[in-house]
Amino acid sequence: QVQLVESGGGLVQPGGSLRLSCAASGPFFRISAMGWHRQAPGKQRELVAIITSGGSTNYADSVKGRFAISRDNAKNTVYLQMNSLKPEDTAVYYCKSSGPVSAWGQGTLVTVSS
Repeated sequence: QVQLVESGGGLVQPGGSLRLSCAASGPFFRISAMGWHRQAPGKQRELVAIITSGGSTNYADSVKGRFAISRDNAKNTVYLQMNSLKPEDTAVYYCKSSGPVSAWGQGTLVTVSS
């Protein structure tokens, strides 16, 4: 069984930064791809960034150059560093593991507003 717990969301002004964390429990973290998704009000959930077990990364065009995903296998944690935040980045951000067992976290709200 895999459990994911996100943290780090909050209110930030446009142009600001936040770092989200996703702590994973269970035996499969090291061999799982980990992703961050987001869902804005009235919109479908979308993939923001993904990192493979080998450390390769991929990003949505809307966040390239502003967001960075990373992982610490020793801590079973994946991070999303978000810089130059825009109001359109406002959403609930979810962590997802994709491996022998797939799982979603409960989400953390990011609000970008002045």
